[in-house]
Amino acid sequence: MIKALLSILIFYLLSGCTAIHKSQPPISIYDFGLQPSQHTPDTLQQSPKLRKSILIADATAPSWLDNNAIHYRFLYHNPAQSYTYANSRWIATPTAILTQRIRNRIVTNTKEQVIKDSSTARTDYVLHVELEEFSQLFDTINDSHVVIGLRASLIERNSRHLIAQKDFSIKEKTPAADAAGAVFALNSASNQLINELIDWLTIELPSN
Repeated sequence: MIKALLSILIFYLLSGCTAIHKSQPPISIYDFGLQPSQHTPDTLQQSPKLRKSILIADATAPSWLDNNAIHYRFLYHNPAQSYTYANSRWIATPTAILTQRIRNRIVTNTKEQVIKDSSTARTDYVLHVELEEFSQLFDTINDSHVVIGLRASLIERNSRHLIAQKDFSIKEKTPAADAAGAVFALNSASNQLINELIDWLTIELPSN
């Protein structure tokens, strides 16, 4: 009798563990996907050239943002508190994803010589990027937008002279008030922000 009761108890415990395990949704991993070329060869030849080699340093971020989490806030409830999605995350940190996107876009849009490691080649200028905001903000439970904020600093390599510095900020409404909607909007907003960054570099870099 005791053995039978024990067998029944073990059966229900194992069944409960299996049910709990199956109830956990899979983790979704996001990046910005494959990026289409921004210019054809003809338009690329007509684009302004930066004419100098640039070291694109790895972007930095505050500790709370320097991870793979997708962050969001409830503006209508407690905007000072930051949350992260439990079952959705970036494939790498936002700084790593954004750094690679900036390097690729500068090469594609300007034919500039972009350096990512100062030990492999000499460079004339250094671009530092500090990511300050990369989050989804909920205005209501069903309505949200994303915000990207960063500070760019252009430095002459030899003299370490700060040539120019600018704060960039952009926001965009999400197509859905969830993690997938945040990723879509952050991808689109980052493209717009990098366009502004490239225009700024073209103006600020010395022409000779």
